[in-house]
Amino acid sequence: MTDLAALQVPGPIHEPLNAPFWEGVEAGVLRIQRCGACGASVFYPRPICPRCWSDALRWVEARGTGRLKSYSEIFKPGHPGWSPATPYLVGLVELTEGPVLMSHILAAGNAVAIGDALTFAPTDIGGRILPCFAKAGSETGREV
Repeated sequence: MTDLAALQVPGPIHEPLNAPFWEGVEAGVLRIQRCGACGASVFYPRPICPRCWSDALRWVEARGTGRLKSYSEIFKPGHPGWSPATPYLVGLVELTEGPVLMSHILAAGNAVAIGDALTFAPTDIGGRILPCFAKAGSETGREV
């Protein structure tokens, strides 16, 4: 398997709005926003609730569980730094709380199926801890 930590790939953009998310990932915790007005769970980070337009969003710890909604196996990456890791999986994870996020899916032999139970697996990729997911019960990707 490729040493993901050694990849030379571009990293995420950090800004004040998403700082609590990235600080959580670094600490091994998945954080999402929850609206204090309507109770909606929200991801990606934003200043107002997409459901009720309230600005009463606060950061909460998510369970870190979900289901694989869709995925692609990448054979030709968009950035050459990912080439040593091909093929790899990128998928849509529907969190238990409801929001859907795109993530790397860590699976031995890239064996996954739509509907698979997944767990949060923060992983060192290119010297940064990124929010990956692995099949439930797997220790794949746990490097934090």
